Amino acid sequence: MKKEYNFSKGTRGKFYRQRKVQKTIRLDRDILDYYQKMAQKNDIPYQTLINLSLRKFVAEGEKIVIKP
Repeated sequence: MKKEYNFSKGTRGKFYRQRKVQKTIRLDRDILDYYQKMAQKNDIPYQTLINLSLRKFVAEGEKIVIKP
């Protein structure tokens, strides 16, 4: 091991990944079942699929429609 290392050509934040936030949310059973089945078929964690769905919703600028 060297006594000193030269980091002058290093890139700050090169390996930084945005941190996940742990938050408790309540989902309807049928929604959770759907994502878990879909995750199992595609060999992807169900939480990742939920995240992808939410990101798509945000990116498309969807409007929330509440039916009476």
